[in-house]
Formats: sequence, structure tokens, C-alpha cells
Amino acid sequence: MAIPANQITNVNPSPLNRLESAYLPEIFKGFGTTMRHFFTSFGQGPTSRTMQYPEERRENLPVEEGGINASNFRGVHRLNRDEDGRVRCVACMMCPTICPARCIHIEAAEAPWDDREKYPKKFEIDELRCIFCGMCEEACPVDAIELTTEYDIVGLSRQEMVFDKEKLLHIHDLTIGKKPM
Repeated sequence: MAIPANQITNVNPSPLNRLESAYLPEIFKGFGTTMRHFFTSFGQGPTSRTMQYPEERRENLPVEEGGINASNFRGVHRLNRDEDGRVRCVACMMCPTICPARCIHIEAAEAPWDDREKYPKKFEIDELRCIFCGMCEEACPVDAIELTTEYDIVGLSRQEMVFDKEKLLHIHDLTIGKKPM
């Protein structure tokens, strides 16, 4: 569908004078802005976003200064347990289907319990590949997968950063008693 001629506006910019065409005033304005920010943020000034991690941690800061707001912060994953202590996941395959990074891998098996058909025999999340978008948490119909406020995970190899079912349940055990920040 073509745009009607009466809706088209031609914009003719005014020609640059000799000083403007040299771009010198704009370069000096930009340099002035850079120097102003350099001197106001030098030594942890009010505009500084630099944090001295690990001495200064996000959870110890107010939200206005970059602290963690638990309602919208997405850190490392955990698999939740049901009231009987079993993994809550029913292996419906919603999380690996919706994951844009394709970092969740599940192998389903027939459940040994009467209250569900399947359970995850194998559940893995590649934390290095994950983009922490939270879509897996939103897609889960039984609230089995959740992103916590933990963000300081470490692995010495790529394989250590692939979290299996046991590691994800262990994170649940570590974080379930913590209050949201």
C-alpha cells in the first residue's frame, strides 16, 4: 500500500556553516561532558555505577543504588520440591519448549507415584547459555522451576555450569529459608 502524496513531508536541513562542518564545537561539547562525568564520578561520586564486588554486594545496597529488588531480579535457577519432598516437576516439557536459549534439557520417565504420570529422570540447565529471561518460570504450570536472587555462582569448567536435577534441588534447599530481599 503506497503512502499518499499529501502525507509526505520533505525535510530540507539547513546547510552547515564553516565552523559546524569542521565539527569542532561538537567535539568540545562531547569532551566537556566526558570530563564533567569523569570528575563527578571519580572516587565513587553520585553518578558512579561501579561497585567494589565482592566487598560490596548488591543485596546490601538500597534498590535506588543498584540493590536487588526480589520482585524483578532473576538469578540462578532452582527446582522446587512438593510437600512430600519430591521434585515438583511433571516433565510437561513446557520450559525447554519456550526457552529462547535452548539451555534446558529434560528426559522424562514414568513416575513411580500415583499423583502424576511423568517426572524428570534427567533435568539439566546450562547456566552459561541461559539468558535469565524468566520464560521457563512463567511457562511452568506447577511452579517447579524458579529463578532465585542468588547471582554469584562459580564453576571452574563448562561442565560444572551445567546444573543437573540434584544441584538444582540443592539450590532449593539452600534458598528456601531465605527471605526475599
